[in-house]
Amino acid sequence: MTCAWSCLPVSSRMALQEGHQPHSLPKGCCEQTQCQHTFVKLAATYSKVNLGQGFPDFPAPDFLTEAFTRALGGGNHMLHQYTRAFGHPPLVKVLAQFFEKLLGRDVDPMTNVMVTVGAYQALFCCFQALVDEGDEVIIIEPFFDCYEPMVKMAGGTPVFVPLRPNPPKDGKLMSSADWQLDPAELASKFSERTKAIVLNSPNNPLGKVFSRGELGLIAELCVKHDVLCISDEVYEWLVYDGKQHIRIAGTQRLTTFLLLSWPQVGWVVGPNRLLQHLRTVHQNSVYHCATIAQEAVAQGFQRELMLYGKPESYFVQLPKELQQKRDWLVQSLDGVGMKPIIPEGTYFLVADISQFKSDVPEVPNSDEPYDYRFAKWMVKNKGLAAIPLSAFYSEAHKNNYTNFIRFCFAKEEATLKAANDILQKWKQEKTSS
Repeated sequence: MTCAWSCLPVSSRMALQEGHQPHSLPKGCCEQTQCQHTFVKLAATYSKVNLGQGFPDFPAPDFLTEAFTRALGGGNHMLHQYTRAFGHPPLVKVLAQFFEKLLGRDVDPMTNVMVTVGAYQALFCCFQALVDEGDEVIIIEPFFDCYEPMVKMAGGTPVFVPLRPNPPKDGKLMSSADWQLDPAELASKFSERTKAIVLNSPNNPLGKVFSRGELGLIAELCVKHDVLCISDEVYEWLVYDGKQHIRIAGTQRLTTFLLLSWPQVGWVVGPNRLLQHLRTVHQNSVYHCATIAQEAVAQGFQRELMLYGKPESYFVQLPKELQQKRDWLVQSLDGVGMKPIIPEGTYFLVADISQFKSDVPEVPNSDEPYDYRFAKWMVKNKGLAAIPLSAFYSEAHKNNYTNFIRFCFAKEEATLKAANDILQKWKQEKTSS
């Protein structure tokens, strides 16, 4: 996650101030969590191929596992002890060097970088440290499902604005770029109560990579209304078809937090006057991240810094491999009659399932959305697991997006081939029926 720098005044409080009480979560937040548990259990019980959960089933690169092995057994016993609470010095130093190159500005490793237990904890620290009771936080839909409950746990009020699909008129498959914000609608969500906006680019679940123009619009509104931008950029290197990931922290000098991670180690990059509050939350919650994991990631980034922009770089090689996997899955889904929305980034792909309604039996006396019913039916009857897209929307908007499901294509070639076999068999059954 990234925080952009700004000369704007800041009135944010420290999260653990006296009188700050935890908040109970409303029904909608619990339903989102329950959705994840439900489909994880269904996948474990019925699926032959799990393309639902967002995890790769292939190993980490050799240079990273070797770095972890060296850290674990290399004879430096201090790597088995606590390191600096806010980030292992070798890691924050190389991250600062790396992001100075990416952002084109000075980054102090001790004051502008904080290491967290994945980007998930970075998000938690941001919301707890910077959102007060009654503050509003704008969330762009569809959204990673922890944003809403974390805002509410901090006492804030989520305000939702959807990306709206604009299908191409030439009959081509839709791209994630065809899902766009309405500028007037976005502007209408900003008010004197707005504390922050959460930006996720590339976006999970859609795979949208926000353009320079879209980021410029968001930045202008943030500056105009003195609003923080919490920029979740965990998929920053996974961008396809020659697209470029643009960091909003580099577009204007607005107040932004960048949230990022690599193998269960996350970090926040942002201005010290705000990070000091995140450090208070971090220190009084997890306190510390595993030293050995941080050392391994530091060695990995030292390698990537030397190879920056070169063909041998892992950050250059990985998106090429994943783009090929994406294209395989697009072809497989299109062949069976689903309409994939081609993602510009991430390792997720959303597909339109509106043509399959006759295949899925109605459930009497149930108001369960179609995408939930379809995903359950598909894993039980076809052995293929996916996640309903409406799980990534607020209660107010989810019924408008029930004709889509999300797949993960960060899988071994054998896994994607097994998925294709299921889809091809399904296609033959539909043709012969």
